[in-house]
Amino acid sequence: MTRYPDIPKPIRSGIVLVDPERGTPQRIIVLQFNPDTLERSLAPQSAGGSGDSGGGGSGGGDRNEALRLKGPAQETWKFTAEIDATDQFEVAAPDGIHPQLATLEMLVQPTTAQLREATRLSRKGTIEITPIEMPLTLFTWGSKRVMPVRLTELSITESAFDVHLNPIRASLAVGMKVLTISDLPAGHRGAELYLAHLAQKERLARSARAGSLGALGLTGADIGMGRA
Repeated sequence: MTRYPDIPKPIRSGIVLVDPERGTPQRIIVLQFNPDTLERSLAPQSAGGSGDSGGGGSGGGDRNEALRLKGPAQETWKFTAEIDATDQFEVAAPDGIHPQLATLEMLVQPTTAQLREATRLSRKGTIEITPIEMPLTLFTWGSKRVMPVRLTELSITESAFDVHLNPIRASLAVGMKVLTISDLPAGHRGAELYLAHLAQKERLARSARAGSLGALGLTGADIGMGRA
């Protein structure tokens, strides 16, 4: 009898809500299917402007700042996630996928208790009401990508329903901004998690195979003398 090696169980991507004070997970959302594609964008926080400061140039930036950074790059992620109750016949779903959708929607909504408390304070005459703080949100894509994020987009397309009009299949367009130490207070747990995420990038960058000037058709003299 031919034996096949065990097929490893795939790791799922997901979202973890963390208590920023205690660091304990409050809720774990596992995506039913891993997205097929990820769209990532990084915008550097350059210290200078887009151009030079004179001498015929068209920009208004400071030449001395051209190679300087003010902080971490602003990174955004976009992907499409799928939820399908028909792929899980063994799981009872009297409400369709309403619970899964509601869980994701509550990532960008305050709770009724928080709203009632804000209303109570305003009626009490509180001059300034502190904006409602949400749990720290982490997005995970394997062990090498665990980062604090803020959801910036959540677009839901429901494409199938049961006889009670409960949605049973939906596609979600999700947009996120990675929160850095520029976005969070010093000492915040999210800031430390971002630094750990950045350190992981540094380790991976060091493990990449280095190229050679020869592959570019250059020599050290070309670089040193500025003849490139």
